[in-house]
Amino acid sequence: MNFIIASEKKWNKNLVGKLNKDTPFTWGSINKKEDLSIDHLKKINPQKIFFPHWSHIIPKEIYNRFECVVFHMTDLPYGRGGSPLQNLIVRGHKSTKVSALKVGDGIDTGDIYLKSPLSLEGTAKEIFERANDIISEQILTIVDKGLVPKQQTGEPTIFKRRTPEESNISELNEVEDIYDYIRMLDAEGYPMAFIETKNFKFEFNAVEKVDNNSLTANVRIIKK
Repeated sequence: MNFIIASEKKWNKNLVGKLNKDTPFTWGSINKKEDLSIDHLKKINPQKIFFPHWSHIIPKEIYNRFECVVFHMTDLPYGRGGSPLQNLIVRGHKSTKVSALKVGDGIDTGDIYLKSPLSLEGTAKEIFERANDIISEQILTIVDKGLVPKQQTGEPTIFKRRTPEESNISELNEVEDIYDYIRMLDAEGYPMAFIETKNFKFEFNAVEKVDNNSLTANVRIIKK
């Protein structure tokens, strides 16, 4: 059987090699949006297409023809929508679940294959690395056990995708909130937490707690 891993993130580059080594199946990869075409996929004819990290819309003609699986960092149907990691942390969550779901017409409304617990401690980069390990295990479980997805149950909660402007920490009043904002945006491709003056922008990462009332962090100063 053939399977595809579609991901644009560099932390997934070793996943295909690992799966080819650890399973009797054939695993291919798609890293660019233009390669996710119906003509290309027809030639491969994959049993399933897994999307560990994919920011583009999956065309309907693809998920109607091939079984497509995405992964969402909330306990669905809670937290459907954008920026799940940041929306969870600003709401005070210390842990969550990674939901593996079948792609359908709605946003994060598809049937669920399985869920796995995930700690929200540490930086966004550290959390994504842990999530990547969990997703790898979920992919193996889905394939090995032939899991059949089941309909979501419970009351849906919708998350709105956060904007770069919401990374501004100048109006925060609590040290813990500043700590959370800096760490939840500390990963490649995310707008870092910042404050602005008339002439400068200050971006923060690598935050650490000193005590209940103080933090240390790296700062990048950018002249406007």
